[in-house]
Amino acid sequence: MVAAMDWREYWNRDTPIYVSDRHKLLHYWLIANDIAAIVPSPDAVVLDHGCGEALSAQRIAARCAYLYLCDAAPLVRERLEQRFRNEPRISVIAPEDVEDLSDQSLDLIVVNSLVQYLTLEELRHLLQTWRAKLKPEGRLVLADVIPPDVSPLTDAKALLSFAWKGGFAVQAGLGLVRTIFSDYRKIRGELGLAQYEESEMIELLTSMGFSAERRRPNLGHNQARMTFMARPA
Repeated sequence: MVAAMDWREYWNRDTPIYVSDRHKLLHYWLIANDIAAIVPSPDAVVLDHGCGEALSAQRIAARCAYLYLCDAAPLVRERLEQRFRNEPRISVIAPEDVEDLSDQSLDLIVVNSLVQYLTLEELRHLLQTWRAKLKPEGRLVLADVIPPDVSPLTDAKALLSFAWKGGFAVQAGLGLVRTIFSDYRKIRGELGLAQYEESEMIELLTSMGFSAERRRPNLGHNQARMTFMARPA
């Protein structure tokens, strides 16, 4: 039953979030391009934590020395391992494997569209881990953070705008109707999504040993959400 499901279980299956194959492809293409643009150097070691299916991760790998793709869902990791089995610069890991990475070994950690599914306690634990794994000059990027004043209607408008530009507007309209009656809406009502004011997130990052600021634009298509850039203080 949905009421007994948590977010990790929800994402460990095919979901109705993407309204069409084209939506899914364009989403991951855009995210990969946005991440590739902030890779600091060709020698960088990068962690994409909460990467999802990362269909275009090779675009990121082409800009760095090594890329770790991390996702909590076993099904997603299986697909990633199959997709990138011939990519020598990409490794697929589980969240618990991040603990085993050497301290101060990462140049960039990107966490896109994950914060909303974490409790504050979970986020604090991960921030502590990420800080330990970053090099002193490394960067943590928290993206797609949802402010309290962003409603599902705002998200729907952003999707429709993205769909219009991407050529899947009809599918987006139908997909939004399906989402209303989907498990996602039910589990979102049951578990909720974590939301943060800009000042709250900067205060949290500061308290966990980072210097942080809001970065514009947000990664991806939804500019009503927020991205934060943080460095070990």
